Amino acid sequence: MLYMDYAATSPLYEEVIDTIAEVMKSHYGNPSSIHRLGVEAEKLLQSAKGVIATSLKVSPSEIICTSGGTESNNLAIKGVAYNYQQRGKHLITTQIEHPSVKEVFAGLEQEGFRVTYLPVSKTGCVKLEDLQAVISEDTILVSIMYVNNEIGTIQPIQEIGQYLAGFPKIIFHVDAVQGIAKLPLEPKTWGIDLCSASAHKFRGPKGAGFLYRRAGVQLKPLLAGGGQEFGVRSGTENVPLIVGMAKALRISMDNLAAKIARKQAFRQQLLAGIGAIPELSISGSAVEQEMAPHIVHFAFAGMKAEVVVHALEQKGIYISTRSACSSGESEPSEVMLALGYPRDVAASGLRISFSDEHQAQDIALFLRSLQEVVKELAPMRNPSVIHRGKRN
Repeated sequence: MLYMDYAATSPLYEEVIDTIAEVMKSHYGNPSSIHRLGVEAEKLLQSAKGVIATSLKVSPSEIICTSGGTESNNLAIKGVAYNYQQRGKHLITTQIEHPSVKEVFAGLEQEGFRVTYLPVSKTGCVKLEDLQAVISEDTILVSIMYVNNEIGTIQPIQEIGQYLAGFPKIIFHVDAVQGIAKLPLEPKTWGIDLCSASAHKFRGPKGAGFLYRRAGVQLKPLLAGGGQEFGVRSGTENVPLIVGMAKALRISMDNLAAKIARKQAFRQQLLAGIGAIPELSISGSAVEQEMAPHIVHFAFAGMKAEVVVHALEQKGIYISTRSACSSGESEPSEVMLALGYPRDVAASGLRISFSDEHQAQDIALFLRSLQEVVKELAPMRNPSVIHRGKRN
């Protein structure tokens, strides 16, 4: 089996599995309890927050534990919108956000908030001038992802954070689910007020995540309850998963520069191999610094993406597509549509995502298998869209 769908989820580190099991077995107290078992659990919780905070160069008191990226994004966006709506009701995001962001904004529009969806370039990048043009006195929140989960484009969040520093009434939220532990991330230094993360993207457990909240930012709680997590996120903390998340983050952040370089080499190997197959077209920017090191996205014009996914699966190789399948019909990717692809080509997008623990021979095996699949499937393509799949 060759698993190349790390952007969807990642296997846990063995050390993390062992740590979670040990905490579950020996430290099962409620961290809110005042007896010894509760105090021990609370110490583990605070220690885990310390590890996370150190990795991001922030304070442990600025880390709010959640159930994952979706909850973190919901808490950040709704928490700001509801808490600061007396200042204004204008919110800004992009056309290519993850559904856990985009759907939240759609819901807030139904509640009377005004949302601006920034366009992106053909490579999937937001332009600072487009943001500058839509900010108004009514703007209270800007939410822009760090790395696009589908294409892999890196957004200029440092530049945006620096610019927004001149607007102290505007809160800047970054969905860093696909960027954390893959690229450098310093929320406080970069002018980020809120930053979302999910453990299972960096080889931690599913069901755990966190939200960095800069000191001074107020959030309207989404859950009523016992007031855990500084009164922002009620509910008994899942100490074993939080401890596992912290350990996974620490391991992932160790020697990060070397890990990035290794994945960039794999990415170049993939780009060269995919680029040599005439039927395929690579998405995103040709500038390496503008693309995440762990994601490669391409289209097979005229071919349903899920057909390719299942053909590779038959060879023991697992990649993914963001195109939804309904009643046997492929829906086009909203991200690819936002990049300017026609609907039929946007239904043929495929994503490879990998780790630094892959080997060069894994990449070579994938490329050989992909060539075989393309050769097998090419005669089945819809000829009316083949001309649209050319690379830029």
